[in-house]
Amino acid sequence: MLLLHPPISPWVQRGADGCRISLLSERVDLDTVFLRSTPDNEEYLLTMHYAGRHAELHRWEAFLPWDGGNALTLYAFKVLADGTQYWLAADGAHEHLPPEDRHFRLHPTQMPPSWVREQVFYQIFPDRFHKALPPVDRQGQVLPGQDGRVVQQPQWDAPVDHDNAANSFYGGDLPGITAKLDYLQGELGITALYLNPIFASGSNHKYDTDDYEQVDEHFGGNAALEGLSSAVHSRGMRLVLDGVVNHTGVNHTWFKQALASPESPFRDFYLFNQDGVHFGWKGYASLPVLDFSSRALREQIYAGPDAVLRRWLKAPYNIDGWRLDVIHMLGEGSGARNNAHHLREIRAAIKQETPEAYVMGEHFSEATRWLQGEQEDGAMNYYGFANPVRAWLAGQDVAYQPIKLSTAAFDAWMTRAQACIPFDNQLAQLNLLDSHDTTRFFTLLGEDSARMQLAATLLFTRPGVPCVYYGDEIGLAGGPDPDCRRPFIWDRERWNLPLFEHFQTLAKLRQQRGEWRHGAVQTLGLGADWIVYARYTDWEASIIAVNRGAYPTLVKLPVWQLPVPVKSWQSPKGEALSLSDGQLAFELPPVGSVLLLSS
Repeated sequence: MLLLHPPISPWVQRGADGCRISLLSERVDLDTVFLRSTPDNEEYLLTMHYAGRHAELHRWEAFLPWDGGNALTLYAFKVLADGTQYWLAADGAHEHLPPEDRHFRLHPTQMPPSWVREQVFYQIFPDRFHKALPPVDRQGQVLPGQDGRVVQQPQWDAPVDHDNAANSFYGGDLPGITAKLDYLQGELGITALYLNPIFASGSNHKYDTDDYEQVDEHFGGNAALEGLSSAVHSRGMRLVLDGVVNHTGVNHTWFKQALASPESPFRDFYLFNQDGVHFGWKGYASLPVLDFSSRALREQIYAGPDAVLRRWLKAPYNIDGWRLDVIHMLGEGSGARNNAHHLREIRAAIKQETPEAYVMGEHFSEATRWLQGEQEDGAMNYYGFANPVRAWLAGQDVAYQPIKLSTAAFDAWMTRAQACIPFDNQLAQLNLLDSHDTTRFFTLLGEDSARMQLAATLLFTRPGVPCVYYGDEIGLAGGPDPDCRRPFIWDRERWNLPLFEHFQTLAKLRQQRGEWRHGAVQTLGLGADWIVYARYTDWEASIIAVNRGAYPTLVKLPVWQLPVPVKSWQSPKGEALSLSDGQLAFELPPVGSVLLLSS
């Protein structure tokens, strides 16, 4: 029996005291329909009342008060019919009471900024995107705090030197990004930028900060950030920076003073053993970890009026949020003790400064615990998107080891991942295929353009915010870090134009189709190598079909199951398909996709 609860309006209607919740069913002959909640941590069954038809489905409603004893309000549905029970939770149907980590969940007050879900993000590694400043000859200069390494300045088209991974500078800068905003917004359809670290540092990657108050001079300094921010915002775009506050570099003033004297006021910013040796991130001595048991450090990073995470949100920089590097590792002492407390405080400080700021965390593993409303708005969605897509299309896991993932397991993985967090947070997840830390997805696929287009289709149409890693749209290849950080290719004759045009089309459609940005998701069918799902609101819908297999497949879909009154469907080019008894049939091409839009 089909039971359905889209966790968006109008099926969830928020109010000051609670929510009006709707359940949809294909059948009207149900004995009793209950809305299960746990106020005061005790089960409570609210009887839902029949509220008429909704498209081809029947609707029941009840008012659910906010859970006054817990941060989150959890709920599920219990239906009595046919002499048995049917349950519905956020991960789907159950034959018995589902565990509470699968229940639908709402936070009454803490929600991600609504602008986030509307974006198409673009991640830029600044040294490798575009350069506009006059070149500065630093070849052979010794880099402070880099173990004697010297500056290498390869030509823009030169391959990445693995032996000089951190000390090779191609010369990209912030004015270079500003100069390419016409390309990013006008041609590609990008609406928001996420930049890897830009603050002063001796390395090209800048994750070893020397000074949180200065944009690196080789990127153009503070004035260049002010100029980029002004240009971005004048276009209605957004700008998010990378905040590296779990550790600094050894050349940071705080660390040099802490190292110089045990009596230094900065000594408590870091952790030293009895021999005076500091604790380094993952054992790297060049990245001394910050110890947040220090009140003075907390004032500097987030609590004080001009703290690091506050000052760049203010004029004249006005950034729109932070991506927080390895934020799950931040804490007190040598580990992540009191991590949740500090993340809540960091969120509160950022939101106090700019209520609509985006707080996004980096987590290579599951980020569920940080996405319950009071810590992060969203995360780099490796666990719930990048990793299952990699396994399904590339046959590799996050450790680059082989995996054979069935389509059913692929669907269950993504459904389970989104079920464990409030759907509002799911819509603010930063979905990605690859990043500065991973092999390029195009390379993982053996530079198979057809499969890369499938991956891009998933990226733009699944719940969450798509983030394109610079160059993915033109077929830029690259192996493991640092090879995934190759310079952007500006010679258009070398672009993969079919791939570029596919990214363009998807970005344009995402801006046009509201259901891609804030709609519910529903799997309509799957086979050994294909999956079809819908994104929808109460008045518009899209069907997305993806086939990784080598053979065409005839797909017949029960579109009557969607709670949207759609009478006809058409392709993005306007080609119409007809319905027959609530079924929609079409051929899904080999290693290809089909997009159908309500009209």
